[in-house]
Amino acid sequence: MHGLVNRAIQRFVVDTYGTAQWAASAKRANLDFTEFEAMWTYEDELTPRVLAAVCDVLDRPYDELMEDIGTYLVSHPNLAAPRRLLRFSGVNFVEFLHSLDDLHDRARLAVSDLMLPHLELREHSANSYSLNCQGDLPGYGHLFTGVLRAMADDYGALVFLEHKGSKDGVETVAISLLEAEFAEDKGFELGVGVT
Repeated sequence: MHGLVNRAIQRFVVDTYGTAQWAASAKRANLDFTEFEAMWTYEDELTPRVLAAVCDVLDRPYDELMEDIGTYLVSHPNLAAPRRLLRFSGVNFVEFLHSLDDLHDRARLAVSDLMLPHLELREHSANSYSLNCQGDLPGYGHLFTGVLRAMADDYGALVFLEHKGSKDGVETVAISLLEAEFAEDKGFELGVGVT
């Protein structure tokens, strides 16, 4: 698994719960280190082991943890890059949804060996969609539920999201767009401000 994935888990725990909880999680996962290197590649079995350890230490269900990590990835001030990448995908929430099919390939352009799950958006009506998530890590559907919730908030859209379960390795998230312009859009500028 790419180090960026493991590093994101580490940063989520540190930023949300503190370094002591991360140290306890690393120890419980039998890691002989406490810092993941973002550009290294780690054995695939390591990531589920770390996630299970974090769940144990924080006493959190796996599905809830994955959703919280998804929300963290696009809403925490320490991680502006993923939000910027996703906001560049569309001027409103519906355009953003339609861009998700290409997210896997766009991420590979930025980091060639980063393997994100394959996403497929299905449009059932103007306000009803489903997102299929297929990847090698269980819980990607829950992670993207968190991402979608945070991005809807960012765009000012009011949505109802429901993880519909998994079948044949594909997790499905139902998306109901209740109001496209419910709140003020948080805004997006192409250039990064320099202070």
